[in-house]
Amino acid sequence: MRKADGLAGAPIEELRPAWRQLLDDVGADRAADERVFAEIVAAYTGPGRFYHNLGHVRAVLEAVGRLRSEARDFTAVRFAAWFHDAVYDPRAGDNEERSAALAGKALARLGAAEAMAREAQRLVLLTKAHRADPDDADGRVLLDADLAVLGAPEAEYLIYAAAIRREYAWVPDEAYRAGRAKVLREFLRRERIYATAEMFAALEAPARRNVEAEVRALEAGPAS
Repeated sequence: MRKADGLAGAPIEELRPAWRQLLDDVGADRAADERVFAEIVAAYTGPGRFYHNLGHVRAVLEAVGRLRSEARDFTAVRFAAWFHDAVYDPRAGDNEERSAALAGKALARLGAAEAMAREAQRLVLLTKAHRADPDDADGRVLLDADLAVLGAPEAEYLIYAAAIRREYAWVPDEAYRAGRAKVLREFLRRERIYATAEMFAALEAPARRNVEAEVRALEAGPAS
């Protein structure tokens, strides 16, 4: 399985075909197509996005595509992948809520079915706590795709971790190390990081190695 990295911004033209295919699948309003796409691009290319950028969107979409057979509403999952980090302010605590609201407004402009739009919004909100119920197939697919980077090769994971640190550059080092370690330990305490069978088999072991190594480095503090 190719690891989802999201470490570099994806060229816009690489993403446009996936967007167009998604809109074709729902019979979306073409008059709104380009405007909404431009708004998404602007959101993910804003200042300070060293990891949560278009590269991350591409990586999540690719992982979602590999898990297609496990999804119930593949369209809603794909829309959620596009919008789940559309609002990303490291200083705020309501990014997921604002991203879900943005998704709802955009999908209404595109003429998407209300039930599907509500499902996409629900999925975006799941990324706040990164937990899905055992019977929530779509939630499990989106969250596993979003966390695929944890199981990347070690060198790639280190670049990812450094990119996250850059997004929180305003946080003093000691506070960042404590906060980041707390978040990572929460994943390690889980019985499984990945809920889907494919992601668990491919990425669970390397993800735990990567996260454990980062926690050790965070606890050790800066090199003298």
